[in-house]
Amino acid sequence: MQQKNNSDSLPSHVAIIMDGNNRWAKARNLPGVSGHQQGVVRAREAVEFAVEKNLETLTLFAFSSENWGRSDEEISLIMKLLAQALEEQIPRLIENKVQLSFIGDLLKFDVDLQKRMKKAERLTLCQDEKKLDLVIAASYGGRWDIVQAIEKIKGIKEEVEINEELVSSLTSLAPFSDPDLCIRTGGEYRVSNFLLWHLAYSELYFSELFWPDFDSNQFELALDEYSRRQRRFGDQSNFFTT
Repeated sequence: MQQKNNSDSLPSHVAIIMDGNNRWAKARNLPGVSGHQQGVVRAREAVEFAVEKNLETLTLFAFSSENWGRSDEEISLIMKLLAQALEEQIPRLIENKVQLSFIGDLLKFDVDLQKRMKKAERLTLCQDEKKLDLVIAASYGGRWDIVQAIEKIKGIKEEVEINEELVSSLTSLAPFSDPDLCIRTGGEYRVSNFLLWHLAYSELYFSELFWPDFDSNQFELALDEYSRRQRRFGDQSNFFTT
């Protein structure tokens, strides 16, 4: 879904690749769990900042398809932190009128965590005056998302025209607009299989800071940079010759 050009204002939808938790902990001679714990704190602050700035949607890349290749110990730790964060943050999300959604291959999580996710989505469902859609990408990969959309098309019994609109409508991010701005922390300059279909026209912002150091001031800098960019979506109307 292509969104309107907001080159002179704030983005409607911001997506964040929260990278650098382990490296942050290692640089401080701390156990890896410390980086993930501080990362959870920053995620909570990012949500509060998004509400303050009146953004419509915030998507956080919490756990990628590739992250399943990490050690069993680290995966177990991340799952525990996710379950704990859900329990602790639901009241805050409800109070701030933040509606939570999960996208990704969620069936890979254990049944208990799947139930916790569904419960969190149900409890935070806003009937009115919603201030923010918070989307958590978990067990998510951009290639997986495109493939699962194609599988859905194969399951359509009637003849349909296969076009961008149809594919977009069947991706996991379909209920939301495409991100206007994608932020990646940790000093890496790639999107790492995140929202491959949806980032086609997104502005990209890379920060050298590890995610646990990316506070609201840094978020503000990213929004300031976005406001200075001119988004054309391939439009050449400003082309001129001398």
